[in-house]
Amino acid sequence: MSDARRTNRGPGAAARNRAALIAAAREVFAAAGYDAPLSAVARAAGVGQGSLYRHFPDRVSLAVAVFEDAVNEVEALAAEPGATLDDVLALIIEQAIASTAFIDMVSVAPADPRIVAVRRRVAEVLAGKLGEARSAGRVRADLTAEDLVLAVSMLAAALVRRPAPARRVAAARAWTLLRKGLGP
Repeated sequence: MSDARRTNRGPGAAARNRAALIAAAREVFAAAGYDAPLSAVARAAGVGQGSLYRHFPDRVSLAVAVFEDAVNEVEALAAEPGATLDDVLALIIEQAIASTAFIDMVSVAPADPRIVAVRRRVAEVLAGKLGEARSAGRVRADLTAEDLVLAVSMLAAALVRRPAPARRVAAARAWTLLRKGLGP
């Protein structure tokens, strides 16, 4: 038996393994794309492939878990007192810069219902903040949450094929152009 063989940490490690798999998937997908081998995710998490498939029976399940973590961050920020639509959009753009691999996943048609549900949560957060921004005169009166989702999707699509170092500059330029169209 090799020293490299993993020891079974038992059912008590399930939550820790799941969290490690989600963190590893975020990194592996960001570096190698959505089609990266799931064995690389398991390796990066320090667990066996059996553990990966117990938690996530397919690639979409794993990607949705990563996507949900990102949406949880957006929802938490939106719930903070004083958080604005601009704050929420800035976080979403940062996430798009870091996780362009998920753009391919969420734009595939027909969309998986699990992905649609997570996307709906993003639109709901944006809709909640949009009313405040509209009342303050910071955005066009006819702007909708779906318009914002489309604007973020357009920005994210511009980032997909760019190398990581160029994404931030491209995102800033694209968002400046898009933001002008969203303004009052």
